Amino acid sequence: MYRYDSYDQRIVDERVAQFRDQTSRYLAGDLSEDEFRPLRLQNGLYIQRHAPMLRVAIPYGHLSSAQMRMLAHIARKYDRGYGHFSTRQNIQYNWPTLESVPDILADLATVEMHAIQTSGNCIRNITTDQFAGVAPDEVIDPRPLAEILRQWSTFHPEFALLPRKFKIAVSGSIQDRAVVQMHDIGLEFFRDSAGTIAARVWAGGGLGRTPILGTMIREHLEWQHLPTYCEAILRVYNRHGRRDNAYKARIKILLKALGAEEFSRQVEAEWVHLKDGPNTITQAEFDRVAAFFAPPAYRDLPAHDAGFDAALASEPAFAAWVRRCVHAHRQPGYRAVTLSLKPGNVAPGDATDAQMDAVADLAERYGFGEIRVSHEQNLILSDVELGQLHALWSEARQSGLATPNIGLLTDIICCPGGDFCSLANAPSIPVAQAIQQTFDDLDYLHDIGELELNISGCMNACGHHHVGHIGILGVDKDGSEWYQVTIGGKQGSDASIGTVIGPSFAADEIPGVVTRLIEVYVRERHADERFIDTVRRLGIAPFKEHVYGKRAEKEAAGV
Repeated sequence: MYRYDSYDQRIVDERVAQFRDQTSRYLAGDLSEDEFRPLRLQNGLYIQRHAPMLRVAIPYGHLSSAQMRMLAHIARKYDRGYGHFSTRQNIQYNWPTLESVPDILADLATVEMHAIQTSGNCIRNITTDQFAGVAPDEVIDPRPLAEILRQWSTFHPEFALLPRKFKIAVSGSIQDRAVVQMHDIGLEFFRDSAGTIAARVWAGGGLGRTPILGTMIREHLEWQHLPTYCEAILRVYNRHGRRDNAYKARIKILLKALGAEEFSRQVEAEWVHLKDGPNTITQAEFDRVAAFFAPPAYRDLPAHDAGFDAALASEPAFAAWVRRCVHAHRQPGYRAVTLSLKPGNVAPGDATDAQMDAVADLAERYGFGEIRVSHEQNLILSDVELGQLHALWSEARQSGLATPNIGLLTDIICCPGGDFCSLANAPSIPVAQAIQQTFDDLDYLHDIGELELNISGCMNACGHHHVGHIGILGVDKDGSEWYQVTIGGKQGSDASIGTVIGPSFAADEIPGVVTRLIEVYVRERHADERFIDTVRRLGIAPFKEHVYGKRAEKEAAGV
């Protein structure tokens, strides 16, 4: 993974000193709330419902074991013993005091971490596939280019005050696991007929109040021109994006207003002034950055392991975990492993300080000291020997990190919601936990099969509810907390936006609604058909009829 050079370290250290002074002046009354607000947002600090919330950047979701231990230390010393891994592959702390934030940032700087550009109207954390570099279907490792784009976008003066926040995702695999079509800019890397690395460029995607799939505005962009072309897109957005209405300020609204053809024309016209300029990536710079992502010192292992096969055959619990949490690897004799942060009794994505320390230990014992964060809010060990999977599983179970539910209904994506966020209309966490408790039979979950359920507490869609096979959105209804349900959303290469099935529900109705949706699926599915496939084949009508028919029966009976 990428390591800071002296310039990186100096920039981060100077930012810590700067913010320490700004915080001291605010606490002394020398800066007003209005003056301090943009300063704290530039350092990832929000004021939430109960306390400050600090969002720490994890570039493209990569952590070293030393960095994970620092995150555990911060949770223990400055928070309430846990952190929340978000859908942006970052970590959030919900309970730090304002006075302690400069000390937190100073501690982070000692392990090459920061909270810069994790909030505000700027380019946010660039995300990618959690299996980048190890996925068998990978065509291009996107991490070197993601790192170059991170360096290009950090502190770029032209993009320090955009009309609205701006998100970029990159993918280099056949199967898109980075949700590139749901971002302001999505870059899909491939090799062209000449073997050259190129990108398909998507723009204007996004969730929130107006969910829109991105539009491909360029089918072939050579890798050298990624920063300059992205800069051209951002210049058009910065020039024309609305600043008078926060709800209409995202680039997706601009692209829709101009039309894809006119937007693309303006981007190309702007690019004329930037192409082949100083921000063009040289081969030497690409090679320099790519060296940080060279494959680790893999052992020459056979494709099969007798001990693993024996454990798989004799221990059903281990076999169930392997089916859901162990993933193919491009290196023979190795696997990638997802450590579930969805045991059912805590908020999805939360990890205690003890669990973070345990993950760091596991990464060193069973990998190469590297950890990934997925946008599904789980943690990944990317390089585990086949013969060590059983030992890893045994240790992960002791820390509550081996729930075999990855890709199943209880592997819920969930934002903090009304329990923490001042923007939320309704709580998300209690609804997620109620669903997890309702579907706590692992055998039944495996029979249902792959099903993505996402929950957001408000229209900002931090829980990505629009692209869940089942999406749940907290809404305000006459001052009360209600929940709107969508079905048919999907992330990936064949992404789609879910459709609202009808009027909203009270919180205590949601587990029953999900149950009835599953009943229709189980009744109507074809062999080996996933929930999303059944919805796409049948449409929402039979699901809606069953859900609201049962609701009417209960109301008629006075239940």
